[in-house]
Amino acid sequence: MSVKHPIVAITGSSGAGTTTVMKSFQHIFRREKIKAQILEGDSMHRFNRMEMRAAIKKAHDEGNQAFSHFGPEANLLPELEQVFKQFSETGTGKVRKYIHDADEDKEFGQESGTFTPWTDMEPGAELLFYEGLHGGYVGDDANVAQHVDLLVGVVPIINLEWIQKRHRDQRMRGYSQEAVLDTILRRMPDYMRHICPQFSRTHVNFQRVPTVDTSNPFIANDIPSADESMVVIRFANPKGIDFGYLTAMLHDSMMTRPNTIVVPGGKMGLAMQLIFTPMILRLIDKKRRA
Repeated sequence: MSVKHPIVAITGSSGAGTTTVMKSFQHIFRREKIKAQILEGDSMHRFNRMEMRAAIKKAHDEGNQAFSHFGPEANLLPELEQVFKQFSETGTGKVRKYIHDADEDKEFGQESGTFTPWTDMEPGAELLFYEGLHGGYVGDDANVAQHVDLLVGVVPIINLEWIQKRHRDQRMRGYSQEAVLDTILRRMPDYMRHICPQFSRTHVNFQRVPTVDTSNPFIANDIPSADESMVVIRFANPKGIDFGYLTAMLHDSMMTRPNTIVVPGGKMGLAMQLIFTPMILRLIDKKRRA
């Protein structure tokens, strides 16, 4: 952690909705005129798309049915920790980008599924903002979480997460349902060992819970909408959180535990603005006073 060079990290599995959370933070940065250096979690994968396919096949041939992006072997986690450490100490470091699709192909002039070259971070960043799988990772090889000043978890209940992933991968990426199921099963051991433990280290967790039947996520025709969901927001340390203000501003919300508030799904974005704006401003105020 660092007063002079704070780090904010959003952690959650693929398809969990971390990108939506990232956009909420970008609204805060833009509105409050905060210069943030973005670090995408996908940029810290060890392999490009073709290399990952080969690595999965090699692991499968060797009897490892659970090799996935969720695990440390497929990621540069010591390097991620070093990026966080260097930024927290100096406000500098190197970043790269993973090219996801054809739109980014054109923007960056290289094929999707590849990485751009490493480049220096833009000078003058007031904080580092990470969004990806391993913002709260702790293992024998790396302790990423120790450098994070504000760690946020995004965790839809598992059936909803599977529905979101299935719809994204089938409709947007053209994968078959069988391929999506294979990926879910292959990732499950790493999900339990390396993703779930991170949510015990977060400062705030957002868990979206549908209010419609998702008993069989593999036949769901639609992703439950925001109006068909509730969001459970858990604070690791509720001290200083004005729950009265939050429940007054977020209509139809309620407290269910001393550190937990439940809000309508459609209020998730507003809840993030109300909760995180003062947290970010406190980090920046401490930085500027240091």
